[in-house]
Amino acid sequence: MSEYLKFNSVPSGEHEGKKHIIIVGAGIIGVCTAYYIVKHKKFDPSKYHITIVESKRVAGGASGKAGGLLALWAFPQQIVPLSFHLHQELSDLYNGSEEWGYRRLTTVSLEGDITKLPEDNNAADNQDGELTVSAAINSKTKKNSLNSSSSRSKSKLPKDLNWINDQIIDSCSMLGDTDTTAQVHPYKFTSFILKKAAEESKGSLELILGKVSEITYSMETGVATGIKYKPTSLKSNEDKIVSLTGDQIVLSVGPWTSKILPDCPISGLRAHSITISPYEDQPVSPFAIFTELKTGPRSYISPEIYARQDEVYVCGEGDSAVDVPETTDDVEVVKSKCDELFKQVSKISPNLSKGHILKKQACYLPVLDVPSSSGPLIGETNVERLYLASGHSCWGINNAPGTGKIMSEILLDGKAQSANISGLNPSLYFDASVFVSDDENNDDNESDELDEEDETSND
Repeated sequence: MSEYLKFNSVPSGEHEGKKHIIIVGAGIIGVCTAYYIVKHKKFDPSKYHITIVESKRVAGGASGKAGGLLALWAFPQQIVPLSFHLHQELSDLYNGSEEWGYRRLTTVSLEGDITKLPEDNNAADNQDGELTVSAAINSKTKKNSLNSSSSRSKSKLPKDLNWINDQIIDSCSMLGDTDTTAQVHPYKFTSFILKKAAEESKGSLELILGKVSEITYSMETGVATGIKYKPTSLKSNEDKIVSLTGDQIVLSVGPWTSKILPDCPISGLRAHSITISPYEDQPVSPFAIFTELKTGPRSYISPEIYARQDEVYVCGEGDSAVDVPETTDDVEVVKSKCDELFKQVSKISPNLSKGHILKKQACYLPVLDVPSSSGPLIGETNVERLYLASGHSCWGINNAPGTGKIMSEILLDGKAQSANISGLNPSLYFDASVFVSDDENNDDNESDELDEEDETSND
């Protein structure tokens, strides 16, 4: 591990005497926030200190398992153009094409009918994601007809989208071209940007491995004053709750937000995905593909397929069957759902049917449960010094740089400069101050009990 990404279990104390910014969550939002704080013109390592507190690992959730599609037509439009531009800017600055797989690509929406396939063309995978013998033979016999010039000339697909079975496609519509869509590898991007933030902070950014349980407040003013967390490092001997004070506290923990602020209307939607190594002699052209494919009289499937530089990412529809667990390490991956994804994509692409599965995974997307807004929530809550940057739904990767830059402006300038985010204000959607009242009552009760014990012992 890079020396810049060393995690501690307890605070170093380097924050004392400086303005201390605590960021909870080392996903892509928290990392981009730290990066743009460090890059802000007002940032001075002798006056500021940043602490990122992460429960398990960098990009352990959706930040490491999402598809990484970037689009100018994403939402919300208040921050999308800014963030899309910043993705390109970061790639130009740090050679993103090599470091985290940044590239422009074309996005299409395909509608089709899998029932058009002959029964013996329904490729199946075994437990390792490899083709059965009969499916491999069938795929080989179909290869010439699928790739012949006469067949492609009648295809409804773009000419260079030659790894999709055009026999099952009824229509193809363009969602975005290379001017409006791009992609990154989320885990590689998040890890790289965190390393850069640490390097350029000149020692004023530290990482702590711990699970935050609550926000602390001033009983006199109601202002947020810090956090409490339990160290989670396997090497840590600390079994106690650690308190850490800060001047500004930013929650960027996605679907885990409501575990710290129970009334915050952000929940989690589980999404399974796989990555596939394509068949070695058939490279995959750069397309992101949304699908709606008929599988029966009233049944459809809608896998999303994103071709990366060296693999293909496939994700299925989300489910809310299992509540958000305690940490990213506790996310349940249902193997049968991943196997079904491979089975589906094998029918769509002869190329991928001959590939093999690299990863089977699942993550939770943060969903804002408010009818009037799709999220995210960005900015200071109605509790002073407590900030939120969460609820980005499926566009967290897309909107991370924009969110990070805006948060750096709010924290260091006092207001957003790069975009108008008034409609994303957390205080519009929930009241965080109720937690101040609850904590005050709990603290008062505990104080009364302690006083009573003291009086009893003195008697």
